[in-house]
Amino acid sequence: MTSRTVTLLDVARAAGVSKSTVSDALQGSGRVAAATRDRVRAVAEELGYRPNSAARRLRRSSTGAIGLHLPRTATRLDYYMNLAFGAVERAQEEGFDVMLLAPTGVAGGGGSSDSAGPTSPAGATSPTSPAGATSPTSPAGAASPANGPIASRVDGLLVIDPEVDDSAVPGLLDASVPVVTGERYLGPTAAPTGAVICDNAASLTALLDHVTERGARHPAVLAPAGTSAWATALRATATSWARERGVAVALRTVPFAATPGEAEETTLALLRTDPSVDAVICAPDGAAPGVLRAAATLGRPVGPDAPPAAAPHARTATDALPRTPLHIASCVDGTATRSAEPPVTAVDLRPAAYGRACAELLCDILAGRTTPDTVRRHAWALETRAST
Repeated sequence: MTSRTVTLLDVARAAGVSKSTVSDALQGSGRVAAATRDRVRAVAEELGYRPNSAARRLRRSSTGAIGLHLPRTATRLDYYMNLAFGAVERAQEEGFDVMLLAPTGVAGGGGSSDSAGPTSPAGATSPTSPAGATSPTSPAGAASPANGPIASRVDGLLVIDPEVDDSAVPGLLDASVPVVTGERYLGPTAAPTGAVICDNAASLTALLDHVTERGARHPAVLAPAGTSAWATALRATATSWARERGVAVALRTVPFAATPGEAEETTLALLRTDPSVDAVICAPDGAAPGVLRAAATLGRPVGPDAPPAAAPHARTATDALPRTPLHIASCVDGTATRSAEPPVTAVDLRPAAYGRACAELLCDILAGRTTPDTVRRHAWALETRAST
């Protein structure tokens, strides 16, 4: 094709079908055979076809937008930025813009937001910068009653890692539009229309099993505070795993979005109090480098093959004693774990794919391709590295 805009008719001619068939295939509506739908979508992708959002909006009498609610901590966590990019990308494929919902305060460990309007979280690099996404930056305007109820401005909502003590979530779940949550909502209000969930208990179990298989006898878990399903599952799993395996686990609670400095401080206190700890699993995204720094301060070599060593900057006589190697792992993979020295074993939650999966379920519900109350599972992977 030339550099001109590819039209629906171009796709129809290339696929050898009618224009209406192309429209139905791309929107997931009508009675189109699966093979035809797949062929049409492949041709559209090859030609670089992009749907006309305004035209589709008029045809279906919709806003052409979906809302995205993230924890306030999303402004400094790579995980949520990657998730948001994935959601925006998938929504655009269906002709939807994405609006970030304005955060108004912190609730528990995860934060809260005002469901009244779109904005980009303060200090964030907007994940909605791709064409087709919107990100006004006036929190005050977002909260204005003049903007009207959220249901009048979006066709559906994505609510990621909803916390029980996030005051915005009940209103979002009761917004009279389809709502898909990333992870289950544990609160007492109405259930979402659909959900995409990870088996967080299984991922921490895999990490604990891995470090013990590598020789650890007294692991510790820096578990996140807060009332999200993820945080709740990790704390409960650390306790249940210890009971079922008959292995003592030192459980410490850290902020939901603990910084490397906070993780370092907690790890130093933990290892000075209990030097027998020989593995530390750090839950929060990006905090594992703090655990590595604590290990270096105390002369604890990292990894199963590292020889014992004394602390190079020992503050006490106890610190100066030879230290056995320490296994270090993270519940969230990312740049911080991959680029660390040594690289840190971590659970890859595949956040961009997770964001796509959440947006895809919402689009499927809006288009009638799947029924409400659908729950889909998202796969994670354990990435083992030199730290264990």
